[in-house]
Amino acid sequence: MRLDSYTLGTYTPGAPYWKQLVWYFIGSPLVESYWLPISALKIWILRCFGAQIGRGVRVKPGVKVKFPWRLTVGDYVWLGEDTWIDNLAPVTIESHVCLSQGVYLCTGNHDWNHPNFQLITAPIHIQEGSWIAAKSIIGPGVTVGRGAVLTLGGVTGRSLDPMIIYAGNPAQPIKKRLNS
Repeated sequence: MRLDSYTLGTYTPGAPYWKQLVWYFIGSPLVESYWLPISALKIWILRCFGAQIGRGVRVKPGVKVKFPWRLTVGDYVWLGEDTWIDNLAPVTIESHVCLSQGVYLCTGNHDWNHPNFQLITAPIHIQEGSWIAAKSIIGPGVTVGRGAVLTLGGVTGRSLDPMIIYAGNPAQPIKKRLNS
């Protein structure tokens, strides 16, 4: 591959450059801050930058969001400490979802077969009642079905079926979830 020939191609961050700079230097540090542990203020900041966020959402210290204008969060969602929403593409988190500590949502990757390491992006959609356990990773284009669980340290690059518990790397189904 030739990284000296890399370009973004047709990709765009989805906001004017001034908005990206203000987010990078002011908004993001405030949302990520451990000195500012108040969810309501962090949610207000995210909304100011275009995030759509429902009622009763909890944002813990250390949460990173690449582009809030590409984030939709339902009601009563928990975003655990050090969660990283790397949303080059849209991320939708429906109501009553828990993202535990250190979860990484990655909406972009590169084509290792392309000579210029072309950027590839795809959205992530986490449906209602799902739990993504601590230190788990979800890749581009994944839909997590309603009520699914990805256990501690699980990694998935493929969609997860509803009401199934998954574990491992790559995540494999281990049993049905009996309640939601």
